[in-house]
Amino acid sequence: MPLRVLRLIDANLNRASEGLRLLEDVARFILNDAGLCQQLKAMRHSLVEETKPLSVKLLSQRDSEQDVGHPHPISLPSRERGMDMEASSLQDLSGVITANAKRVAESLRVIEELAKLPEMSSVLPPAKFEQLRFTLYTLEQRLTSRILRQDKVKQLAGLYVILDRQALAGRDELEIAEQVIQGGAKVIQLRDKQSSKAELLPIAQKLKDLCDKSGILFIINDYLDLVLAVDADGLHIGQRDLPLPIIRKELPIDRIVGCSVRTVSQAIKAQNEGADYIAVGSIFPTPTKKDATVVGVNRLKQIRQVVTSPLLAIGGINEDNIGEVMAAGADSVAVISAVLSKGDVKGAVQRLMAKMRMSKKEEHSAFS
Repeated sequence: MPLRVLRLIDANLNRASEGLRLLEDVARFILNDAGLCQQLKAMRHSLVEETKPLSVKLLSQRDSEQDVGHPHPISLPSRERGMDMEASSLQDLSGVITANAKRVAESLRVIEELAKLPEMSSVLPPAKFEQLRFTLYTLEQRLTSRILRQDKVKQLAGLYVILDRQALAGRDELEIAEQVIQGGAKVIQLRDKQSSKAELLPIAQKLKDLCDKSGILFIINDYLDLVLAVDADGLHIGQRDLPLPIIRKELPIDRIVGCSVRTVSQAIKAQNEGADYIAVGSIFPTPTKKDATVVGVNRLKQIRQVVTSPLLAIGGINEDNIGEVMAAGADSVAVISAVLSKGDVKGAVQRLMAKMRMSKKEEHSAFS
């Protein structure tokens, strides 16, 4: 068995393990994603198991001090300097994920090719390293997608206003949206269960442009094709819409998806399928959806105990009960009538947000 080949395998095995550990830690400590973390951990352990028969020989051939590629302070090769500068310029986590995923993939490919040598094929299975490499491609996409969506998800902590065109009763969507934004809302959703998509398209485009200029999220209810057409920030779906995994395949990886639920099991399923936020409701009876199933504040508490995804409470929420909803575990609140039924839309938004802030301060004081 050629000693130089063993040294090459050892170097690439270490490189792959180090890269996988970084990706695993991102999934664990930054994303709090148990599923992704476990898959990356399993890949790292699989590398150890597959190369276990060679572990002593690999370690025996390691010679880091004489490695010409080692970045010695005095004689750092130009290529290594360039790589160091490139690494130091990575100022966002998506760049770190990409760099380390490529590092792992390249190392796995090297080991895979070396495993095809006649003297190595009986000890290392080339197909296993190929399989690991393709698994990594999928995990890289999922990690990057989650990181890119993080900033959008953080904005959900503010007030979420649903522009229901039926509730608007003919009022201009853009004028109302401007008042909502001036009031301080962080998310606007366009909802219309009756109009054609041809009619909604220009309205959605104008609202998207307005939200972009104002730095707030623009979500569209139900219609995946409209989200894609105007490049909205995300889509909100119900239990009767397309399954979330299918939606994920169609949406760009940096777009968010919210899912409405009524039960604990629906909430767990939505989280497991990758919903960026979970809308629980109807919390109270609501004038905009008289046939809505009222689940109550206790259901919100139950769901809060079993999911870590951001929770959006919806249904009949107003200035009088918004504090109770926040205290029950909601990260954000969606409203329609509490804003759209008011003559002073901007003021209504401001009052609701003040109540939300007060509730958060009281909760913080209770635990401090």
